[in-house]
Amino acid sequence: MFPKPLPALTPNTYDYESLPMVKPTGFREYDARWLFQKEINLMGVQALGMGLGTLLKEMGVKPEIVTGHDFRGYSSAIKYALVSGLMAAGVRVKDIGLALSPMAYFAQFDLDVPAVAMVTASHNDNGWTGVKMGARRPVTFGPEEMGRLKDIVLSASFDLTGGGAYEFIENFPARYIADLTDRPKLRRKIKVVAACGNGTAGAFAPKVLEAIGCEVIPLDAELDHTFPRYNPNPEDMKMLHAMAEKVRETGADVGLGFDGDGDRCGVVDNEGNEIFADKIGVMLARDLSTLHPGATFVVDVKSTGLFNTDPALQKNGVKVDYWKTGHSYIKRRVSELSALAGFEKSGHFFFNKPVGRGYDDGILTALAVCDMLDRNPTKSMADLYRDLPKTWGSPTMAPHCADEVKYEVVERVVKRFTGMKDKGEAVAGQKIVDLVTVNGVRVVAEDGTWGLVRASSNKPELVVVVESPVAEARMREMFKAVDTVLRENPEVGAYNQTI
Repeated sequence: MFPKPLPALTPNTYDYESLPMVKPTGFREYDARWLFQKEINLMGVQALGMGLGTLLKEMGVKPEIVTGHDFRGYSSAIKYALVSGLMAAGVRVKDIGLALSPMAYFAQFDLDVPAVAMVTASHNDNGWTGVKMGARRPVTFGPEEMGRLKDIVLSASFDLTGGGAYEFIENFPARYIADLTDRPKLRRKIKVVAACGNGTAGAFAPKVLEAIGCEVIPLDAELDHTFPRYNPNPEDMKMLHAMAEKVRETGADVGLGFDGDGDRCGVVDNEGNEIFADKIGVMLARDLSTLHPGATFVVDVKSTGLFNTDPALQKNGVKVDYWKTGHSYIKRRVSELSALAGFEKSGHFFFNKPVGRGYDDGILTALAVCDMLDRNPTKSMADLYRDLPKTWGSPTMAPHCADEVKYEVVERVVKRFTGMKDKGEAVAGQKIVDLVTVNGVRVVAEDGTWGLVRASSNKPELVVVVESPVAEARMREMFKAVDTVLRENPEVGAYNQTI
């Protein structure tokens, strides 16, 4: 018998070294995240592996899995604890070593393995760890699978029949790089700033971009898991500002920034303008729908309203589906609708055939941006950006809210805005014309200005985004209105960044 995991233990004690610790809140909607040593210990990770192996059997999935780990000082130790648990549950493990998340997803196809368990905390601060999991390529787990996994692990209901095995796949990154670069080179000479935030992508992204014909200027591409300048997160304004500065300094055509596990990409144009990912999505949808008229695109509820109103997309017969935020939700929806692509405001982009295999890959996104520039040889990235109808949008802003209460707080906020709409009350001085409640609440005013509140799926935070097609002042008015409602809830803390 393996002990039942406990929600909390004190480090540097007998119990901490003898019992598994797994804080229940680490099981998120579509992946798992914990503060290592504070919320999970290595025995807890081992329990997670046992639970995942048990779940694969329960799902009727062949007990074979790909695993890899990102570049953090403790990620390999966590991976090997996970592997020991998987093997105890009878799973045959194929380990691709240090990897990006999309490299692990690619390995599911390349090695013909049904399941994946990628050890990564993505862009979270040092101290965090986590696992991205899936059992049906190219999609990853959603709430149903994560809920069942949580039940198995916390109750220690493991099927430990043994019979597992371990195989290290030597030099797997070369196969991933070859797959991305087996294509024609760019016709246009493009100078690219490749910003990696000292994260895992630094080992791979510059090589791939050079191989397709780009002139690459690396920025923080040296691997350093202390993240000396900022977290590798292309949604973080510090990283975007550093990219913009380097683009202006070097006269680059575009800046491309990658997050800690390489499944997201952020973009800065040749004039140093930091373009939010949803606007990049509109630009790529314009480019791809010219090649594939009538295409369907899936976008998350944090994204710009331009997907519905852009004349170029309308002309190309584009169909758009606004869906729940979260890489697993969008990935699954893209698969269900056979959409050409899915775009998430956080920078997770999913390209289906003929562009990709349906999973999120920041380097493939970078290649799609380069291809768009290649197909528009007379236009700069800034020109393509200026071609979009003007809107004023905020970055993703995250006020602190504890995991234990964040969903309840969002329910209260949804109820509050629903009540305001039912009573005909104004928001930011105008009538509420629409409420989208598929994921939190997106409140839309008469002039198209909107504000979103939802719970973060992987951190103790809420998520707030506002946008206006009218003026910056209207965007700020909407933020003030949304924040006023949030402040009715004492559990809501300070923002990580605001407009």
